Amino acid sequence: MSNPKVLARLRAVLPAASVLTGEHAVRPFETDGLTAIRETPWVVVLPETVDQVRAVLAICREHRVAVVTRGAGTGLSGGARPLKDGVLLTLTKMNRIKEVDLDACTATLEPGVTNLAISEAVREHGLYYAPDPSSQLACSIGGNVAENSGGVHCLKYGLTVHNVIGLKVETFEGDELVLGGKTLESPGLDLLAIMMGSEGMLGVVTEVTVKLLPLPVAKTVLLGSFGFLEDAGRAVGAIIAEGIIPAGLEMMDNPSIRAAEDFADAGYPREAAAILLCELDGTAEEVAADARRVQAVLTSHGADVRLATDAADQERLWKGRKAAFPAMGRLAPDYYCMDGTIPRAKLAEVLNGIGELSEEFGLRVANVFHAGDGNLHPLILFDANLPGQLERAEDLGDRILRLCVDAGGTVTGEHGVGVEKLNTMCVQFNDEELTQFHALKGAFDPDGLMNPGKAIPTLARCSELGGMRVHQGRVPHPELERF
Repeated sequence: MSNPKVLARLRAVLPAASVLTGEHAVRPFETDGLTAIRETPWVVVLPETVDQVRAVLAICREHRVAVVTRGAGTGLSGGARPLKDGVLLTLTKMNRIKEVDLDACTATLEPGVTNLAISEAVREHGLYYAPDPSSQLACSIGGNVAENSGGVHCLKYGLTVHNVIGLKVETFEGDELVLGGKTLESPGLDLLAIMMGSEGMLGVVTEVTVKLLPLPVAKTVLLGSFGFLEDAGRAVGAIIAEGIIPAGLEMMDNPSIRAAEDFADAGYPREAAAILLCELDGTAEEVAADARRVQAVLTSHGADVRLATDAADQERLWKGRKAAFPAMGRLAPDYYCMDGTIPRAKLAEVLNGIGELSEEFGLRVANVFHAGDGNLHPLILFDANLPGQLERAEDLGDRILRLCVDAGGTVTGEHGVGVEKLNTMCVQFNDEELTQFHALKGAFDPDGLMNPGKAIPTLARCSELGGMRVHQGRVPHPELERF
């Protein structure tokens, strides 16, 4: 696409350095963390103020140009993949912390503020922001809202949806929505929750208010090493059954243990079939009591247990888990990171199924995941330089997600749908459910120009795949195919 009139108007409302065109300037924006899916954007704009965001949307609305909103580009499902004939609206320059309210224990931020920067800004006050994705050094709070990100502490403290209390959103039609806020009263529909995980399809988030928590008085980390993967899976359910809610409960299998240990020197037992990392926090008394109970559970499931009470030792153990994804470069030239969620009771069963699929496809799979809430992150190892390996990795990923659905789970936990999981959405949802998704999208974006083609498959796509579970034999309404 080349529309000189639109470009001229964009340059009139934005600083010269905030409108990027030309192959070399826009190439860094062609993909998010799912690098197998790329598209060169027509133009990249980087507004610095809300007024500039509104002006960009107004221009695109007038000329019917599609808009894709992008944060730091760390997403893993292609949700921020640009369009060759659309505007890529990148919000990284809007990175101010506007307010820290110590009385209300909240922080109000622009969308480009990084996740880790929130906790760093309030640590001197004894506070922190709980969600901590592995990419927290780089990922932005606006992107966290778009994907409803979690992190290793999501079991006890929740995902982004549980920690964001207010948003300001600019719609494609020119309205500003003020959703939630510091007060507990939020009358009407829960539009705040709808925005969490909406992947930029409903509007542009320009302000986020998050709740801050007191830093824990005490914490400890237990490392349980297992000789059998299935025993580790069963131990997860047993810990929760004891009535204990750890701050974090993470699991890694042997390939991921070895890679993380080589990369981060975390002190992991290299020969273990699996490890569980269990963090407990609270008062000193409750942490000590819960640690004894967790240790008993781990031991009864065949684990050797190590207790880390020293802060440096705890940080070292978590360093290995946080470094697990980049460490995969030691095992293969490429990896494909999946994201599915299953009931905790099905962990052992699904892990066995993933192992069988790995053998069937001839590709190794390393498992790293939030075991406490059943959010799996199988890492499919492959070499994109070998013909057919990328396609085989994608097919294996599809089968793994179908396995999650069959186990009573869902195709995503925190990475979103993007373009990666459109086909498996057809497996999970029936035509009536997809119709409601499209109706909601249409209520906010009637022209379908906000991040089109993402997250919700068309009913025609699902029919062609033959994977849609038709609701009571009803035929999809043809009007919905325009989305």
